[in-house]
Amino acid sequence: MTGQALLSIQKEIAPRFQPSYDPGFLPLGKFISWYREKAAESCQEIGLAIERENRLVASWQAKILPLSPETWPLTMTYVERLVKFLLWQKGGWKIYFQGPKEIFQRLRELYSTQGERQFDVNLMSTVYERPFEVVEVRPGELPPEQDNPLALGGHLDGCRLGFDLGASDFKVAAMQDGRVVFSQEIPWNPQEQADPEYHRQHLQQGLKLAAAHLPRVDAIGGSAAGIYINNQVRIASLFRSVPRDLFEKKVKHIFLELQREWNVPFEVINDGEVTALAGYLSLNRTAVLGIAMGSSEAGGYLNRQGHLPGWLDELAFAPVDLSPLAAVDEWSGDRGVGAMYFSQQAVNKLALAAGLDFAPETKLPERLKQVQTMAEKGDDRAIRIFRDIGLYLGYTAHLYSLFYDYQTLMILGRVTSGRGGDLIKQEAQKVLATEFPELSEKIDIHLTDEQSRRVGQAVAAATLPQIKRKE
Repeated sequence: MTGQALLSIQKEIAPRFQPSYDPGFLPLGKFISWYREKAAESCQEIGLAIERENRLVASWQAKILPLSPETWPLTMTYVERLVKFLLWQKGGWKIYFQGPKEIFQRLRELYSTQGERQFDVNLMSTVYERPFEVVEVRPGELPPEQDNPLALGGHLDGCRLGFDLGASDFKVAAMQDGRVVFSQEIPWNPQEQADPEYHRQHLQQGLKLAAAHLPRVDAIGGSAAGIYINNQVRIASLFRSVPRDLFEKKVKHIFLELQREWNVPFEVINDGEVTALAGYLSLNRTAVLGIAMGSSEAGGYLNRQGHLPGWLDELAFAPVDLSPLAAVDEWSGDRGVGAMYFSQQAVNKLALAAGLDFAPETKLPERLKQVQTMAEKGDDRAIRIFRDIGLYLGYTAHLYSLFYDYQTLMILGRVTSGRGGDLIKQEAQKVLATEFPELSEKIDIHLTDEQSRRVGQAVAAATLPQIKRKE
């Protein structure tokens, strides 16, 4: 969106609460709601459909303002951010578009191997192992919605192992007939390791450590940041240092190989999905949106029927901030995406804006710990950092409500540990109560107990596989 177009509507979409260390924050959800209201009486519509694996399709219909030189930047911003969000929420390798040709042509330029969204194009092509496409269809030819919900998780029988792979540590848990008998955090440094054997050995050692507390192992479940399809690693930040050819040979099938070695039912899914599952297990609720705030942001959704829809839910790359000065994510190259607002990266961004000094060699996990320690001691700058993340969360909870039908927002992860988690929750609730009172009555923001915030995903992951009993 041009600066002039943004200035023309900024007063109408500006948040009532501005983060102390990010005064330019402009919630995307407020813009989308404003645009929808302005276009509500329009006769012009667009249709979108995004195809992912096994011919599954997510579809979307939206009204747009009649195109003119004045409305073009507003409409193009709305459509492009809508496509971007849906792509990372649902996942897919092919975008079908029905609507004005000039919008289609602009989308095709953006989402090409040479366009501004080339990261999205290349990554989705890798994930789905198909060339990325943007195609135009006529009215009535848009593919219909097609989902395949997954009935994973919630199994408590037998002797189970669970693991959750993070950037600074990974968690393992042992469960026997629904009772957690062991859990532990194990430090590691996977993102800087180019040898996949490092990952394999550490995970095997952790699983064996947990297995020592059980009489046998009947099933193993795991969660990790990244994209996993049929237990195959498609994209994961944990393996960023592994060369691509070695990734294909040694990483892609690492969990399938572990399954063969342990010879038990084995399921691995995104850590955000496990966060949603943890909400279901601890609260006995469905319609849960889980947000894990760790090295990045992970999202997961459990629908009203208690199933995982099988979407991508990579909310780290979904936009949340419309400000032209929003922080740029170093991996995707896009501004204002979730990873920079709900993660260790967010804490670091705000800490630097607050004037905190860190030694250059200090890694993000250590910086987070320093800020958390300062918050526990009452340091005003550290407290404001977590309050700012809470403001982000309150406005983004509204944004997510435009795309997800949820009643519980479950927040987990290392960023929520200690006093910071309570501050985040309080500020998010304040935003909802003031700006979106109807949502405040509908959505419960749930912060788990301290132990569950740290190892709860490993425990929930242990419940993923179903144990098939012999007749």
